[in-house]
Formats: sequence, structure tokens, C-alpha cells
Amino acid sequence: MSRHVAIITDSTAYLPQEAMERNGITAVPLTVVLGDEALQEGTEISARSVAQALQKRKSVTTSRPGPEAFAAAYRAAAEAGAEGIVSLHLSAEISGTYDAAVLAAREAPVPVRVVDTGMVAMALGFCALAAAGTARAGGTLDEAVAAAEKRAQGTAAYFYVDTLDYLRRGGRIGAAQALLGSALAVKPLLQLDGGRIELREKVRTASKAIARLEEIAVERAATAPVDIAVHHLAAPERAEQLAERLRDRVPGVVELHVSEVGAVIGAHTGPGLLGVVVSPR
Repeated sequence: MSRHVAIITDSTAYLPQEAMERNGITAVPLTVVLGDEALQEGTEISARSVAQALQKRKSVTTSRPGPEAFAAAYRAAAEAGAEGIVSLHLSAEISGTYDAAVLAAREAPVPVRVVDTGMVAMALGFCALAAAGTARAGGTLDEAVAAAEKRAQGTAAYFYVDTLDYLRRGGRIGAAQALLGSALAVKPLLQLDGGRIELREKVRTASKAIARLEEIAVERAATAPVDIAVHHLAAPERAEQLAERLRDRVPGVVELHVSEVGAVIGAHTGPGLLGVVVSPR
């Protein structure tokens, strides 16, 4: 890349492979532990496999990459000619991935700036794309970091889940919040807030919750131009229908991605997840 700034993220960015290749972005995989088998996200286990395991109430947990995985990625980037690296990762509030990257960066052969974006899924992916665009245009290491941080500050992520039970089991949301979400059989709407997954609203039915998710996204996307991602787990038709409505209702949308989340996020949200990421350019 121009000025030899390499961009590294992790597998929870859920960037399309073509976008990663076009922008020279490398993703270090997190691990999903299914029973007693540890599998790398993106290559060794699919989100659909996780959804099926959860539906059968099998044990599913996740773990961060070890520092050695980041060290290998940093060495490879340096050997390919990088003079600096921007390493962008999911929120440190919900994963130890950032900490592992920080440990590896201390021994890297070139300067590495590790950034806790406070994001996850394409909210993280859009940050990586912003950094890569700046690097490709000849920006410095600091300028690429600034581009990612600016994108993160303006990006919002909202999620509908059928139940908070999976998030509670994984420790990603408090027991009190999970209890509130399950009271009176309401359907929870969540958001990323300060890098944490927080309960935003409680809605009576799934259809009303999805309609409310759409309204929140449209309101957030009022400032053009904007990129949008619609995520799901085992709910492709629901995601495509929401994406079509957003295309019609958001005139300033530049790119609109529809994708199934990966195994790591799927393990904590469960089947039926529907998420919207709104990221002003």
C-alpha cells in the first residue's frame, strides 16, 4: 500500500473477502470452542454450524487470538514491506483481543498502532475500510489511525435478538438486563454504547421490534452520505427484507451490505439475530 501502512483487523469485522483483498486488509481469526474442539472463525467453522449447536443446547464458547497470532501477522506485514501497521479490533469491553494485540505490538519489527474501536461486526469493518482508504491514498500511520477513530465515533450499531439468554451465558450482558429483557416476554433491542452491549428498548413482539429497529436506523442515517450493513444469524429472508426497506427509505446510502455474522458473534447472540450498522462517511 502507499506509504507502506498495513491494516490488520480481526475476524469479527465480517468484511467481505473481496473488500479485504481490494483494500489489502488482513484479519486475525478468533476461536470458537464447540464442545472440546477449538476452531478458527472464518475457515474452520461457520455461523450456521454454531446456530445449529446452540439450538441443540450444545456447549459453545469463544476465545481471543493469542499474542503469537498477532505477532505472526505483524511480521508478515513487515516482511511484505510495511513500515507501519494499524491494528483495529473489536471492543475491549467484550473481548480480550485488543489486549493480545497490544502485547504482540511491543515486539513487532515495525511501529504498530493498536486501536480499540469500541465496535464489532461491520461497525468494525467500516473503521478498517476507512483506515485502508487513507493508507491507500498515501496517508501516514497517524492519519490512518485518525480516519478509523473518526469513523468509529460516528458509527452506530443496533441489534435485535430473540432472547438475551445467549448474551447472558457468555457474560456479554448483565443478569439484571437479561432479566429485564425476558420479563413479560418482551423482545429486546440492543445497541453498542461505550463499547458495551446495552439494552436500548423493550418491545412487545418480534415484528414490532424489527419495525422499531428499522425506524432507529432510518433516523440515524439521516445524515448523508452513509454506509449501512444488515447482519443476521440464520435469518436471511428477514435481513434481505429489512435491507430493501432501508434502501428505499435512506436516500443517502452509498454502500449497503447484507451478511450473516460469523461464528464468534453468533455464539453470543443466538439464531434470529438481526442487526443494523449505520456508518456516516
